[in-house]
Amino acid sequence: MKRCSWCKDDELYIKYHDEEWGVPVHDDNKHFEFLILESAQAGLSWITILKKRENYRIAYDNFEPQKVADYDDERIEELLSNSGIIRNRKKIEASINNAKKFLEIQKEFESFDNYIWSFVNNKPVKNSWKDISEVPSNTKLSDNISKDLKKEDLDLLEVLLYTLICKQLE
Repeated sequence: MKRCSWCKDDELYIKYHDEEWGVPVHDDNKHFEFLILESAQAGLSWITILKKRENYRIAYDNFEPQKVADYDDERIEELLSNSGIIRNRKKIEASINNAKKFLEIQKEFESFDNYIWSFVNNKPVKNSWKDISEVPSNTKLSDNISKDLKKEDLDLLEVLLYTLICKQLE
């Protein structure tokens, strides 16, 4: 398998590259997991978050949005003292807000998957980039998704959600 240069020799990055990066997602729990991880990643490297992923899974109740939406001040303090995750109050509070908004979107669209895939008519975007240097940091599509997510009041999300519906490299 041809790999992107960014995975280097890190086994965790290689596994993520080979099994997840650019692979379309249709599972709401996986969507929510990525929402949590992406908001934690803001300003940090993705490998930093990947290395903490299992800690996040435990800390965030296996990424169950209903449980996360119900987190209170006591739970926020527990998360702030958890050395296995990024201990940033704004990011933690954003994750709770995002869980609430995620549930609202699920209710409105019957699933978050229906919502996110509606941007591309339920079909993965197939790009023809041959090298990571060709992949833009954002596109019109990613900007539109990002804008709509902000309109839905989801916090701290990068345009990286674009990777959930796009195959990045051929």
